[in-house]
This record gives sequence, C-alpha cells and structure tokens, in this order.
Amino acid sequence: MEKASPLNEPLKRKQLFDNDTFTFQCHKELSCFTQCCKNADMYLYPYDIIRLKNRLGISSDELLKHKTISAFRDNPYFPSLMLRMSENEDKACPFLSLSGCDVYENRPFSCRAYPLERAVARNEYENNKLACYFIATHSYCQGHGESREWTAKQWEDDQNIHMYNQMNDLWVEIDTIFRKNPWGQEGTEGKTLKMVFMACFNVDKMRSFVFESTFLSRFELSPDRIEQCKDSDVEMMKLGFDWVKYFLAGNGPFALKG
Repeated sequence: MEKASPLNEPLKRKQLFDNDTFTFQCHKELSCFTQCCKNADMYLYPYDIIRLKNRLGISSDELLKHKTISAFRDNPYFPSLMLRMSENEDKACPFLSLSGCDVYENRPFSCRAYPLERAVARNEYENNKLACYFIATHSYCQGHGESREWTAKQWEDDQNIHMYNQMNDLWVEIDTIFRKNPWGQEGTEGKTLKMVFMACFNVDKMRSFVFESTFLSRFELSPDRIEQCKDSDVEMMKLGFDWVKYFLAGNGPFALKG
C-alpha cells in the first residue's frame, strides 16, 4: 500500500490580519525534518523553473523533461506543472540529500513560503494587487510548536520571497486567461496550448523564438527591452507573459508593427 504524503493530509488554514503573528521554525533537530520533502505534490511556477535550471546549470528543456511532470488539476484548461519525485520507496524530492536541500537558496516557492500562503485577487484595484495571507498547518509538522514569532512581512523578508511574489503575481494574470478556455476548437491538445506553455515555462526556447524567427520584425519592442531579454531570464519570461496576453486575449503592451 502506498504511503500517504504528509503534504496531502488535510490541513488547517488561518488567515492573518494586519500585524497578526505566527510561530514557526524548521531545523534539523525536529524529528519531522525533511518529511515534507517526500511523496509530495510540489507545484512549480514559471519563476521556479528559472531559479532551478540556473542553479543546476541546465537548460529549461532538460529541467522540464527530467525533473517535472504535468497534469490537469484544478484548472481543466491548462496543465499544472509539478516536481518529479524520485523513484525510491520514500518518493523523495530529487534535490533532497542527507544534509537537507541541495538547492536551498533556489528552492521552489511552495516549499520556500511554507507555512505562509499568499492569495492574490484576480481583479486589480487601482493597479495594485490585493493580497491576503494564511498560515497552513500540517499535523505532522513540529515547526509550528517552536517559539520563533513572525509577521507575514518578516517571513517574506527572511525567506527572500519578494521576487517570487512579483513573478507569481504576473502569473496570476496569465492563469486567469487560461481559466476562460481560450483554445477554441483546438482544445487542450492543440498547438496553441503547447506554444503558450513554452512561452510561460521554457524561457530558453522563448528566447530562441524571439531572436531566431520573424518575431522582432512583426512586433514593436523597444531597443532597451530587446537588449534586456538577451541577457535576463526574468525579462524574457515577462516578455513571454506579455506575448501570451496579446496572443490569447488581445491585450497588454504588445503591438504589431506597421
């Protein structure tokens, strides 16, 4: 019988208001240390792919092929991307070693943020994202019983989450488009979805698409933005998001030449 995943257990969520605090600390002396890194559905966001592939020194293609799986989960119109667990008895994270996480400084958002959960409204108000915070509590995790106290802001500062939040906020806009089933008669098996998936998750292929096709001859892009995209995976991913908004919804900053 397959062992249940700790991260798949029912969990409790408590919303944080204003300057509410919570207690939490994870360290090697806890008997549950690294238990959360086994047999888990670890969702990956586009910015996670940038951080992991650069940490490992491999291409987006290699990372997506060997370290991830995709499946339709909460969104029936676009697949979720998840980390591929190892094929051992514990089904451990492929980056887990005896000493802990081998990619700790570049670990994915889902494990970086825990136990803090940040929810972003899908509608904007005066161009500001509306975010609220929750604390997720798994019964197996002893870190919640530690005495170290945090506010949501202090936890985000400590875990270096701000760039993840910035990129994930942009991703919410794209994911909202997907939930409206923009694929038409092609459906979810067509070329359009595959192209959009590339633009969102495969920054290396997106760069080739931009610089090795007729892309720059068809779209108005400033010289500064073109130069930024040559060297920055983050800027290239932002361009990919903007192109998806134009390609699927006809909005955003993109415009055809002429």
